[in-house]
Amino acid sequence: MPAEPPPDARAAARVTDERDALRERLATMERDMERLVAASRDSNADDEHDPEGQTIAYERSQLAALTDGVRRRLAEVEAAADRLREGGYGRCDVCGEPIPAARLEARPTARTCVEHAG
Repeated sequence: MPAEPPPDARAAARVTDERDALRERLATMERDMERLVAASRDSNADDEHDPEGQTIAYERSQLAALTDGVRRRLAEVEAAADRLREGGYGRCDVCGEPIPAARLEARPTARTCVEHAG
């Protein structure tokens, strides 16, 4: 049976996997927004009074909010990757003590120990 990778290697793999997935998701969402904007530009529909459902403006607003959330999450993941590279990953920003492995397993971007999380 192969040896289990060290905790930092596992953390790096989790952070890298999440970063790659978020980058892919963000690219998809940005393409969706481009298509939505193009579709609304080419349409002369009165979406404000459309009885069929949501307006194009609402859909754009909703997609923009979701995209912003993905960007914020990606920034958190990239900050965790920076901490991994710089050697500060897994240390509480407040007290400097190690963050428990279980917390990092559940939340790889954690910057604080459980005591200082609130």
